[in-house]
Amino acid sequence: MIMKKILNILIAATILISSCSENKYPHVSKGEFVVNGKPYRFVGVNFWYGAILGSQGEGGDRERLAKELDAMKELGITNLRILVGADGPLDTLSTAYNDSADSDGSPFGQSVRSGVVQPTLQTAPGTYNQDLLDGLDWLMAELGKREMMAVLYLNNTWSWSGGYGQYLSWAHPESHVGTGRYYTDTAADSLFRNHVRFILGRTNRYTGLKYTEDPAIFSWQIGNEPRPLGRNNQQSFIDWIEKTAGLIRNLDPNHMISTGNEGEMGCENNMDIVRAINAIPEISYITIHIWPFNWGWIRSGSVSENLQNAIEQTTKYIDIHLPVAEEYDKPMVIEEFGYPRDGFKFKTGTPTDSRDAYFSHVFNILEKSEQNHAKLAGCNIWAWGGFAVPPLDHDYWFKGDDYTGDPAMEQQGLNSVFMSDKSTIELIKEINMKLKRK
Repeated sequence: MIMKKILNILIAATILISSCSENKYPHVSKGEFVVNGKPYRFVGVNFWYGAILGSQGEGGDRERLAKELDAMKELGITNLRILVGADGPLDTLSTAYNDSADSDGSPFGQSVRSGVVQPTLQTAPGTYNQDLLDGLDWLMAELGKREMMAVLYLNNTWSWSGGYGQYLSWAHPESHVGTGRYYTDTAADSLFRNHVRFILGRTNRYTGLKYTEDPAIFSWQIGNEPRPLGRNNQQSFIDWIEKTAGLIRNLDPNHMISTGNEGEMGCENNMDIVRAINAIPEISYITIHIWPFNWGWIRSGSVSENLQNAIEQTTKYIDIHLPVAEEYDKPMVIEEFGYPRDGFKFKTGTPTDSRDAYFSHVFNILEKSEQNHAKLAGCNIWAWGGFAVPPLDHDYWFKGDDYTGDPAMEQQGLNSVFMSDKSTIELIKEINMKLKRK
């Protein structure tokens, strides 16, 4: 009898230890995010260049990185969506993109030819820029100190960071292969899978933590805006998402996994594909992106005039995805949404009245979701410009310019939120204070 009691105590202790270990990491319980044992809802930001700032090499600025993170923390921002790193040497990145990537006719697809992220992390298959690996380690250590978290995305549909096109170029250097072929191209995808193994197998040199054991990682994300890239690729796209999620789960039993998909607009306008990729057991939560300008809800000459249309279309877009979240009992995150400045201006100091109204609408939906125990659990603004000083004499990024939230192929300041945007900054702080009090 005594031995049985001892055995039961040991079993109970083992369960308790296991439970504590699981709760160490952000996770989903009963359809909602849980962080440090408490329900978690958030307004965060996209900060794709964070690891570059953490570097001590080209592009690095640790003083600015610390300043940015401290400012975000003060605003209640604890969730940052970050690019692990760009792929490929510069001369191949600029030719990696193929028209098949914008099969939906999105104007964004046309714009990515004009610029690429510099410097790159993976300069050749399995060859890494050590300064940027160090920068990623430094960034994660700094996030951990501040009890902030990162969504780390591992790939990209668009060539502004290499992505599919670069892997195809590496696998087939003598030919120009359309990006729509990626999901069935074993040679190209095997290079990416090796990259996944390398990053997830890393140990942080500053914290000593394995990446698979770092509570500062909110989730691993398969890629930025993965999409079928053509109606003939729908099933191969679904299979690829499932296969990649399975690989990540085998490498890391602790962290959440997300797709990075835009929702209906990133699934050939087919909600069945949205359901299929989010039904995959390894996918922890649902992501959607919302782009009023890229999707034609507003135009460069009607940023303010078409604001109401953007608001109405945004509400509809959120509403068609919430039933999927309910069906699979998973939280949903609007992890990209942006809005240009009034008059389609780019420089700091230009008005943001329409952007503020648009952000307020999204924040109100999030707050009501919290009040009604609905599935919308967070959003990440695209994108954080912070203390960057965008160029005055040119619109697009050139080597040596400050990194803003806008990648190199877009006008610097197009969607960036700077610390000087006082009204927008106050909105972000206000909504995070409300969510924290709940």
